[in-house]
Amino acid sequence: MIRLVLNKLYLFSGYIAAVFLVGIAIAIMTQIIGRMKGVTVDATEAAGLCLAAATFFGLAHTFGHGGHVRITVVIERLTGGTRRAVEIFNCLIASLAVCYLSWNVILLAVQSYEFHDVSPGLLAMPFWIPQAGMAFGVTMFAVALLDELFWVIGGRKPRYDHVDDPAQDDRPVA
Repeated sequence: MIRLVLNKLYLFSGYIAAVFLVGIAIAIMTQIIGRMKGVTVDATEAAGLCLAAATFFGLAHTFGHGGHVRITVVIERLTGGTRRAVEIFNCLIASLAVCYLSWNVILLAVQSYEFHDVSPGLLAMPFWIPQAGMAFGVTMFAVALLDELFWVIGGRKPRYDHVDDPAQDDRPVA
């Protein structure tokens, strides 16, 4: 049951990232059309905010599909318990780092809300709005990393290694 909920959350996060990518396209197209009509439209800030949101919302979904860059020069040569220990260590370090990042991004968004910080451009958007999207996205990534950590601790092969079959079986690693 929890696996289904987590997978749906990761997928939802990916869909939200896609929506913000469309937002970037709309902002750029608006600028282009405005220039063709002789009207100056400053959509650079909106495109930048959409880029930040798309990046952070896409982290968990991308991780679950093995899309993050991994340097496997050493780990691919390891086998059995040694490889499993290194995978657990990697997931633990990544989880700790991203949980720390998540905590601080959440604090940043709350602080921006409390101090009524707004962006300095023409849009003058409250900073907490894009920061809340970043906080949600990085928190989803932290959940995905913790999920993977407990998955590997449970004796199963890392799912990010099974890009061809994301519904990888639950067999313990030999």
